[in-house]
Amino acid sequence: TESLFRYNTLNCRNAISIPAPIGQKAGPKMIHVAIAGTPEGAANFIAALHALNAEGKDVLQETDFSGYDALILPGGADIDPALFGEEINGSRKIEPERDRRQIEILQHFLEAGKPILGVCKGHQLINVALGGKICQNIPQYEAHQWIEHDQAHDSHCRPDCFLAELYGTDFPINSAHHQAILEPVPGFRAIQWAPDGVLEAMVHEEKPIIGLQWHPERMCLAHRREDTVDGLPIFDYFLKVIRGEAKVF
Repeated sequence: TESLFRYNTLNCRNAISIPAPIGQKAGPKMIHVAIAGTPEGAANFIAALHALNAEGKDVLQETDFSGYDALILPGGADIDPALFGEEINGSRKIEPERDRRQIEILQHFLEAGKPILGVCKGHQLINVALGGKICQNIPQYEAHQWIEHDQAHDSHCRPDCFLAELYGTDFPINSAHHQAILEPVPGFRAIQWAPDGVLEAMVHEEKPIIGLQWHPERMCLAHRREDTVDGLPIFDYFLKVIRGEAKVF
C-alpha cells in the first residue's frame, strides 16, 4: 500500500504542470532562426546564434517555416543573372535551382513580416527578389574578392544607423565578393560603404530587413580576427530585432 501511494504521488507530480512561484519570471522564449543555405554554410551562423542562446537550422529542404521566428540568407555562389533579366556577363559559378529555392523561402518570410538578415549573396538576393539588380563583376573586384581567404578593408556608415551604434561610423570589415548592389530597390536605404564606394549594407525603411555585403559569421568566436571588428554584435542586434527590442532603421 505504501509503495502504491508513493507511485501514485510521483505520477501526479509528473502529470501536473506546476507554475513558477509568484514573482518569479519564466525564462525568455527560445528564438528559432531559419538559415536558407547549405549545412556547411550554415555552421558558422548556428555557432553565433548558439553563443547568444538562440537556435539556428538549415532549412533549404524544408517546407513548413511556421516554427521559425526569422530568416538568415547566407552567402554562396553567384546569382543567376536571368533572375534580373541579364545574360552572364561576369558571373562565375551559378546555381539556378538553389537561387530559386532561396527566393521561395525569402518570399515566405517577407509575406509573414518576419525579420530577415541577408549576408553577402543573401544581401544581393534580397535586392534581386524584390525587382532590383546587381553588378555581375564590379570594377573594384580585386580589393573585395575572396583570394584563398577573406580580405579586409575599412568602411564608413551613416551616423544614424544601427551599425554606428554598434561600431561607430568607421570600422574595418571582411570581404569575399566580386559582385555588388549598385542601387537598392525602393524601400531600402544604403547605410554603409567601402572606401571605393561599394555598397556594404542596407536596411528597409519600414520592415525588419538587413542586408550586409560582408560576413559577420566569419568575424566572431573561432573565426575572430584582429583586422576587423567582432561580428557577434550583429547577431545580438538581430536577435533584439526579432524580440521587438530594436529596429533596423
